[in-house]
Amino acid sequence: MSSKRVVVTGLGTTSPLGGDVASTWDGLIHGRSGVRYLTDDWAQEMPVKIAGRIAVEPSEVLERVKARRLDRSSQFAMVAAMEAWADSGLDALQAAGSLDQDRVGVAMASGIGGVTTLLDNYDTLREKGPRRVSPLAVPMLMPNAPAANISLYVGARAAVNTPVSACASGNEAIALALDQIRLGRADIVLAGGTEAAIHPLPMAAFANMMALSKTASGPDGGDPTTVSRPWDTARDGFVLGEGAGVIVLESEEHALARGARIYATVMGAGITADSHDIAQPDPAGRGGARAILRALAEGDVDPSDIAHINAHATSTPQGDIAEGLMIHATLGSHANEVVVTSTKSMTGHLLGGAGALEAVATILALHHRISPPTINLDNLDPQVELDIATKVRDLPLGDIVALNNSFGFGGANVAVAFGSA
Repeated sequence: MSSKRVVVTGLGTTSPLGGDVASTWDGLIHGRSGVRYLTDDWAQEMPVKIAGRIAVEPSEVLERVKARRLDRSSQFAMVAAMEAWADSGLDALQAAGSLDQDRVGVAMASGIGGVTTLLDNYDTLREKGPRRVSPLAVPMLMPNAPAANISLYVGARAAVNTPVSACASGNEAIALALDQIRLGRADIVLAGGTEAAIHPLPMAAFANMMALSKTASGPDGGDPTTVSRPWDTARDGFVLGEGAGVIVLESEEHALARGARIYATVMGAGITADSHDIAQPDPAGRGGARAILRALAEGDVDPSDIAHINAHATSTPQGDIAEGLMIHATLGSHANEVVVTSTKSMTGHLLGGAGALEAVATILALHHRISPPTINLDNLDPQVELDIATKVRDLPLGDIVALNNSFGFGGANVAVAFGSA
């Protein structure tokens, strides 16, 4: 692998906490939850009635005609990509015709793809017949639609990739983008993930497989903001969220030549598989541990350099314990000195968009030298021996490294190591 350094020059997101990076970060550091009761008529019949809906609808940002031609997952991706592209300053170069479009790529992930378009058009087919199915259904529902639409927006003519690895997808997109630049195939790659799966079928399916928490969905209700509770003894499943995160990766040489602001360095990435179970993680966390070790090795990072981890920690009984084991297996005694957090306690689980949104949070933690808290952690599971931030925590000065962990159904494991700028 090339020794070419890769940096982050732009950030974008839309999430249950806000419609952009600033509002999302403000929500994270102040410990606000974006989980709410669903008000849709269909939700009243669901076994789970809560989710992390995005805070700002895409229709408030995108042109109405263009938005109608995009699945909801692509709408989220476009909102985040537009912000990241502008934040990087590359939009000005593009407008001036000073950008080599052949050296711009995209790696945009989704765990499920355009599921809303697919299911809504199937309903139309059954109720109104084949002639009423939208002629835009296929380009809207295909999993690579978010990546393709972003590529059209930025004029990307290098590779445009769409990793689909369940809940590890967003982080895997960042790993692929890192490779693309290091291998000399691009100078700039927009990378991230998106998901829009708050729909009756996915919610019923996740609920029936006992993956979603039903704590606030009983006849007496409850406070939905307290349901996502990683590492807590009362955790009983994740809360579904929606949204997108996008980061702009750039070769350091290219970024410095144009005087770009640099948020962080992408040190290395590790991708592995458990080969254990289609839904459950390896209880010993061995696959995830290998991903972390590969990320450290690729970035020539010593475990003692790790100061912060944005954990995958979804609030599931087995997954949270397995991740604690893998952190100890890879960092040894230093594991107890690392500030660990789960931003899913506030956003819910964005599936294919989770790793990307959490990458944005990890990068901002390095940039601002503070870790967001984990909320709703009232009673730490005694099987989890980690220094978990339950309030905003300062991170050390100097050169430090942070990990972003993502694990998905099918045994997918991805860890990405980011270094301070």
